[in-house]
Amino acid sequence: MSFYNSLKTKIEKKEAKVVVIGMGYVGLPLALELGKAQYKVYGYDVNEEKIKMLHNGQSYIQDVDTRELTNCLNEGYFFPTSDDNVLSEADIITICVPTPLTRNQEPDISYIESAVGKIRSNFSPGKLIVLESTTYPGTTEEVIMKQLNNLGYIVGEDYFLCFSPERVDPGNKKYNTQNTPKVIGGVTEQCNQLGIALYGNVIDKIVSVSSPRVAEMSKLLENTFRSINISFVNEMAILCDKLDIDIWEVISAAESKPFGYMPFYPGPGIGGHCIPLDPMYLSWKAKEQNFYSRFIELAQDINKNMPNYVIQRLILALNKMGKALSNSSILLLGMSYKPDIDDLRESPSLELYELLINYGARVFYNDPFASNFKQYNGEVATSIELNYQGMSEYDCIVLLTNHSQYDYNEIYKFSKLIFDTRNGFKNINDASKIVKLGGGN
Repeated sequence: MSFYNSLKTKIEKKEAKVVVIGMGYVGLPLALELGKAQYKVYGYDVNEEKIKMLHNGQSYIQDVDTRELTNCLNEGYFFPTSDDNVLSEADIITICVPTPLTRNQEPDISYIESAVGKIRSNFSPGKLIVLESTTYPGTTEEVIMKQLNNLGYIVGEDYFLCFSPERVDPGNKKYNTQNTPKVIGGVTEQCNQLGIALYGNVIDKIVSVSSPRVAEMSKLLENTFRSINISFVNEMAILCDKLDIDIWEVISAAESKPFGYMPFYPGPGIGGHCIPLDPMYLSWKAKEQNFYSRFIELAQDINKNMPNYVIQRLILALNKMGKALSNSSILLLGMSYKPDIDDLRESPSLELYELLINYGARVFYNDPFASNFKQYNGEVATSIELNYQGMSEYDCIVLLTNHSQYDYNEIYKFSKLIFDTRNGFKNINDASKIVKLGGGN
C-alpha cells in the first residue's frame, strides 16, 4: 500500500497520530479541536511551564475553556509534551509557531526553521506536514519542502505537505477554530487531498486552493486589506479633527448604505499578531521582485504614528486646562489591543504607556484582563484597582480599549478630563469634558 493510501486510511479511521508544534493562540485550540474529533494529539512546545500547566488542566489562553482542556486530557486524546521523540512517531505534524518581525522589520522565520530542524531530525516517510504560521508566499516550499527533499524524499510520494493559514480571532464569540472556513493548499493533489481529509473531520468548511503559495498569499491579503482600511479611517479621523467633524458620526451615517461600503474604525494604533506584522511580510517579499508596495508602506506609516498623534492631542487637551503633560497624572483604561481579551501582543497601549513616561507624566493603568506587563526597561507595570470615585485624582483618563466591564457613566461622573480614543463614551449626553479621537476640535 502506498504512503498516501495508508495515511488516508489512518485519517479516515481516526487512527493517525497528530503532533501540533506550538501551544499558543493557534496551536492549543487546534490541538483540542483535533482531540474532540477523537484524534490522538500531542501538543508539543519547548516552553516547559506551558506544558506543566496543560498537564494540570490549566488553560493560559482566554478562548480555551479549562473544562474542554480537562475533558481532552481525561479522555486520552490530548498529550502535552516537550519531548522531540513524539515527532518521529507522528503521522501528521502541524506547525503553529510565531512569525514575528526582526528589528529591521523583516520576516523572522526562525521559529519555523527550528520546527523544521526538529522534524528533520525525527523524520520518517509517510507523514503529512501542515504549516499554519502566517508567512510570505513561498515559505512552505522554499523552507520545508527544500529541507526534506534534500534528505532524498519526494513530496507527494514519500511525504505530504500543505499550507493552511490560521484564522484565529481572539475574543470572538461567534467564530472559532471549528466554524471558521479553512483554506488548504497542498504542494501536490495528493497532499491537498490528505489535508482536506484531516481538516474536513474537524472544521465545518474547507476551501481548497491550487497551491501553498495561493494559501499563503490569501492570509496576507486578508490582513493587508484590513491594515490599509484601518489606516485610511485613521487618516480620516485626523482630518475630521482639523475640520471639526465627528468621524464616528460620519461612519455611522456611511454604514447605513446597504451596499458598497464596509465600516472600519479609528483608534490609537493597531495591535495583535496579524495586522501590524502580516503586511510587512508581503512588502518584504514584494521587494525581492523589485516591486514597491506603496499602499502597504503608507498604511504602516499612518498606523504606526497614531500613538504619537494621540499624545499630541492629549497635550493640547491638557493645555486647555492649564496643565502640562509633564508631571500630569494620567490613568490609561485598557492595555489589550481589543476589547474583552487579555492579548497584549503589539498593542498600541504599550507604546502609549512608554511615550507618556518619556514625556514625564505619572502614568497608571487599569485592565480587567491584563494584570501586568513588562515595560521596555524590563520593569513590570501592574494594573491598579478600578475605583470610579478615585478618578477625580487624575488629570486625565485616557480610554485606549473599550472593555465592556467599564461603567462609562461612572467614569464620566468622577473624571476631570477624558480622552476617548474608541468612542466608548458615545452614549454620554453631556460631553463637555470629553475629548474624542476624530471628534473634531
